[in-house]
Amino acid sequence: MTSQLQKRKLCFIGGGNMAGAIIGGLVANGIDKQHICVSEPWDVNRAKMQATGVRTTASNAEAAQDADLLVLAVKPQVARTVCQELAAAWVGRSASLPLIVSIAAGITLRSLQEWFTVDGGRTPHIVRVMPNTPALLGEGASGLFAAGDVSQSEKDLAASLLRSVSKVAEWVDREELIDVVTGLSGSGPAYFFAMVEHLIESGIGLGLTREQATRLAKQTCFGAGKMLVESSDEPAQLRINVTSPKGTTEAALKSFEASGFKEIVDKAVKAATDRGKELGETLAKS
Repeated sequence: MTSQLQKRKLCFIGGGNMAGAIIGGLVANGIDKQHICVSEPWDVNRAKMQATGVRTTASNAEAAQDADLLVLAVKPQVARTVCQELAAAWVGRSASLPLIVSIAAGITLRSLQEWFTVDGGRTPHIVRVMPNTPALLGEGASGLFAAGDVSQSEKDLAASLLRSVSKVAEWVDREELIDVVTGLSGSGPAYFFAMVEHLIESGIGLGLTREQATRLAKQTCFGAGKMLVESSDEPAQLRINVTSPKGTTEAALKSFEASGFKEIVDKAVKAATDRGKELGETLAKS
């Protein structure tokens, strides 16, 4: 999986949780720690990265000077400044520019290409990625979109990077679909957390202790998720399998239906998708 990355020099701009998760996945899959350099301005985060054995610096330019692949893992609000700083550092660079893999939420390819423009109008090849927080446990789901000038070998590099922490890495063929990935899997873990939160409160309201309700709800979510992943049946069939006619599950599902459950989910995913698009437009103007 990571063989294509073995001899590459990898740079991470930003050493937060997601960068740390990807680095952990790469190292677990045999990538030499000395081939990884992390630029992180905060002393505490930089010390955490240094403790893993990778090279660290507080200088973005230093970290990126000889990189083959650069992961942009900064907060969207500082992305423009960071990209322009790196572009200035690459002025006069004779070697090809690194492949950019951006996990900065909401930043469009157009903005990234504008901010990364080097002397003579050169721009690096860029892949946008939307991972999610289960990547911190090696159980992520990621969406990827590549600019038109990204080669197949570069796509393979980006996919190898993400698959070090993602069980699913899906390429989309239109950039606006990255916002849909955001609404579905990027924000999706919070939907499940909210569901479990309410299951726990319902159980407590009906007489269980908080500890009992929490253990039961957590394991129910985990077990159902494992069935989804490991079963060859579609989710609808799994639902049907557990729903006896005129039984308890049917009563609950009818209550969901009466409350407009499908519409609630549709609206939530669309709201997150729309917000992702809005953020990209706002950041492009700032």
